[in-house]
Amino acid sequence: MNTKTRSLLATVAAAASLSSAAVSLAAEGIPASQPVRNVVLVHGAFADGSGWRGVYDQLTQRGYRVTIVQNPLTSLEDDVAATKRALARQDGPTILVGHSWGGTVITEAGVDPKVAGLVYVSALSPDAGETTAQQYEGFVTPPEFVLDIHEDGFAYVKPSDFKAGFAADTSDADAAFMRDSQVPIAMASFGTRLTQAAWRSKPSWAVIATDDKAFDQRMLQHMAKRIGAEVTQVPASHAVFMTQPKAVADVIDKAARSASAAAR
Repeated sequence: MNTKTRSLLATVAAAASLSSAAVSLAAEGIPASQPVRNVVLVHGAFADGSGWRGVYDQLTQRGYRVTIVQNPLTSLEDDVAATKRALARQDGPTILVGHSWGGTVITEAGVDPKVAGLVYVSALSPDAGETTAQQYEGFVTPPEFVLDIHEDGFAYVKPSDFKAGFAADTSDADAAFMRDSQVPIAMASFGTRLTQAAWRSKPSWAVIATDDKAFDQRMLQHMAKRIGAEVTQVPASHAVFMTQPKAVADVIDKAARSASAAAR
């Protein structure tokens, strides 16, 4: 066996050892004593729950029980009801996560006593008595994000601008699928006043996608600061929930561990 072959075999063996160690750590997962083991994921407008698959895989590999809400996007009341049904299925303390419009939903639904913490993923966070639309006042949405509002009051992201405005860091194929499988939202939802603001009584974390074109970056920073969230910035598009699943899962994991420590 020559030196080059021995070197190659040694490299393969080292890589296998590292891979085995990584699998072992993943299998070990969260401590058995950790009380916050449930996560509920709430998608936003123009998407559905399938975009959470990468985050779901990351969290379940760590030992979390993950439930994904399918919002009808027909009204704030309907989406909150869907989230409450998911929370009712949880068997203990839960981290409630919302992306984009899903942030409004978790703000209203998150007062549920099972909710131990909130994670806002490039998400909206109105106060009680405010509408979601008010959050945009004083800020300028990037020109890449263009809505196509139909006569029935439901809106889509304009197909020709979808990748640039929503999912610039995805492949063309993934962006096309997301574009063509959009779930429209009733625009009247943005004018509904919230009756609750869960972030006023629950600890909050925020993931801010620094290349997000659906929101003014100043708006995202302003909202996170107002709710007192611990902020993690991630280089990603508005589709950060799909394109950076590990980074998002890491924040959710941190929230669960922090909430667990506070509960002891």
